[in-house]
Amino acid sequence: MADADPVMAALIGRYAGTGLCSRGDAFGTLARSIVGQQISVKAADAVWARFAAAVGTVSPAAVLAAGEAGLASSGLSRRKIEYMVDLAGHFAAGRIRPEHWADMADEAVIAELAAVRGIGRWTAEMFLIFNLLRPDVFPLDDLGLQRAIFDHYFGGEKQPRRVLAELGEGWRPWRTVATWYLWRSLDPLPVEY
Repeated sequence: MADADPVMAALIGRYAGTGLCSRGDAFGTLARSIVGQQISVKAADAVWARFAAAVGTVSPAAVLAAGEAGLASSGLSRRKIEYMVDLAGHFAAGRIRPEHWADMADEAVIAELAAVRGIGRWTAEMFLIFNLLRPDVFPLDDLGLQRAIFDHYFGGEKQPRRVLAELGEGWRPWRTVATWYLWRSLDPLPVEY
């Protein structure tokens, strides 16, 4: 990837010695993804701390025990509280099956996760990246990724989605890696879900 792309080579060189790691907790990763939807990393960290304090142990059982009323002081919007309770219910009922994901294609995992209220393609892709460490995820709807591509490859000029997709084809099968380095260029502190 770096051999054919001098911009990517420079980013890899700038952030050498750092890498993506998984927390290993599927429920926690999905819950962090819901918290982080459409807010800054700093705001997400603050809300996550209040959410974790509200439930004690971050688990499906703890979220269900807290219920919507118990999560109201966490800083989550009403809608995100509904999403958290639905996520916990899917885990508790066995409708989400982490034990099967290793053998499933990315799109199949995305489909399973998208059955949960509040989990769309972006959240599922963040999960594939930050929990399952899938190597070839390219979250084109991510605003940070878009901004980094515009800045590094197009002099800050916005481009149509198809142009971004075509650029990403050159990074296949390591588009997750390219995405991670592009994110680092915007915020040198790695985001973890």
